[in-house]
Amino acid sequence: MSTVRLAQTTILARIVGILVGLLLLGGLAHGQQAPAPAVVVAPAQTMDLRETADFTGRVVAIQKVDIRARVSGFLEAINFTEGAKVAEGTVLYEVEDGSYRAAVQEIEGQIEAAEAARKLAELERDRMRNLVARQAVSQAQFDTAQAELGKAEGNLKQLHGAKDAAELNLSYTSILAPFDGLVGLSAPDVGALVGPDSGALTTLTRLEPINVEFPVATALYLQYRERQAKGELKGGADVTITLPDGTEYPSKGTINFVSSTVARGTDTVTVRAQFDNSNGELLHDALVRVMLEQSEPEDVLAIPQQAIQRDQLGAFVMVVKDDSTVEQRRVDVSRTTKGQAVIAGGLKEGEKVITDGVGKVRPGIKVDASEAKGS
Repeated sequence: MSTVRLAQTTILARIVGILVGLLLLGGLAHGQQAPAPAVVVAPAQTMDLRETADFTGRVVAIQKVDIRARVSGFLEAINFTEGAKVAEGTVLYEVEDGSYRAAVQEIEGQIEAAEAARKLAELERDRMRNLVARQAVSQAQFDTAQAELGKAEGNLKQLHGAKDAAELNLSYTSILAPFDGLVGLSAPDVGALVGPDSGALTTLTRLEPINVEFPVATALYLQYRERQAKGELKGGADVTITLPDGTEYPSKGTINFVSSTVARGTDTVTVRAQFDNSNGELLHDALVRVMLEQSEPEDVLAIPQQAIQRDQLGAFVMVVKDDSTVEQRRVDVSRTTKGQAVIAGGLKEGEKVITDGVGKVRPGIKVDASEAKGS
């Protein structure tokens, strides 16, 4: 009896399986197809995408000097506030000048005596000339008088030279700012003994205008020169910088120097651009990001960079045709900039490429395409 029941149960299970299969086949036969995958597309557009290049640069003051003492003496006054802006000719330090004034006065006295001696020698020479003319004295006596006059004149010239040197040393007791700029910290205090061997008393930095220097790879520089010679690049380049906090500096710079030598260690050429710095925002030695952008417009065909796919054969995109079918298209990408890929060949303006959802499609299938916002 148990054997008969087991056989009946097996037959019943097979019948149920057949019925379920028939129901499934009937459902598929009368049901709808799977929905088309949703993708986001963007059209190929002509836009102004000027060529750009990024570099790391350093801000360099247009003038920066150490202020030093040129004569020895004790500091009597410091006439500036550290970190303040000073004008050209401002007296920064005053060195005790008593001994230097005395030296000038002493030489002035010697000059007065020397002028009197020269006058006397001149009178003696004239007297001897008259006596020689009357044959009252010999020619040798006249020659001696002439020589004494020359000696007196030479001595007077030496004293005038010594006076100039003494007055120059006296002027050095007032240490002046050689140009407008920001003065740094003062190394000595009032009362300190300073002199030519004392080192820098302070620094003076001119920050207006200001330079930014940045290295350019020699290969890139030569490529730029070659393209410029072929006429592939129009106009010059606008120079902008981004500050360490990520903000873009409002003023554009002007390239005013390109080095004629290559740095051996880095194989780069130093380029310098000058910027307005009237607000003092750019500081000496600060690191900035430098961007060179072609100054004249350049209209090119471009698509969003994320639409570009790559395999062993190169770059390709997935194009959605007018009938919503997908086509794989090989493209020639000349460069990428600002999130856009510049297309040199393979696409026409207006053709739509998939930017999102490309992993869900394959060539030949239909898709539900919607354009990206802002495209």
